[in-house]
Amino acid sequence: MSYSREHATLRNELRDFYEQYAVCLDEEELERWPDFFVEDCRYRVTARENYDQKLPYGLIYCINKNMLKDRVLALRQTTMYEPRSLRHFVSGIRVRSVDADTVQSQANFAIFESLSDREPTVNMVGRYIDILVRTPGGFLFKDRDCICDNYRVRTSLIIPV
Repeated sequence: MSYSREHATLRNELRDFYEQYAVCLDEEELERWPDFFVEDCRYRVTARENYDQKLPYGLIYCINKNMLKDRVLALRQTTMYEPRSLRHFVSGIRVRSVDADTVQSQANFAIFESLSDREPTVNMVGRYIDILVRTPGGFLFKDRDCICDNYRVRTSLIIPV
């Protein structure tokens, strides 16, 4: 896609959307997290090697919004983990293509984690590869791949990426 005023406006809209997503996770407003997705969405957290080899495996793999809601319910009611604070940083937002009300985009992410008794650490780095749909209320994810560049996940993967 060539650079234009329309392209710059779209990137700004995407940046706002990505930042709202990050704030939702950073502030642990997990019940709102599924609201960023359409009903028949796909959400996957996978290793870079799996993505590059087109393997379907994922550390987290959800194929609809109800599975996202179940994940939140499990986090709130059954999962035991050490309290932590996360900060998601998103950069390098790129529009890959636009077709009617669908946008394919890519962005880099870095997630820092702070536990009560340790210095903050880099939890995960990677990139998002997304397909978004524009709705009257704004963008929603149709398809989200969170591709981790980490050799391994340092601690348990609890909060969504």
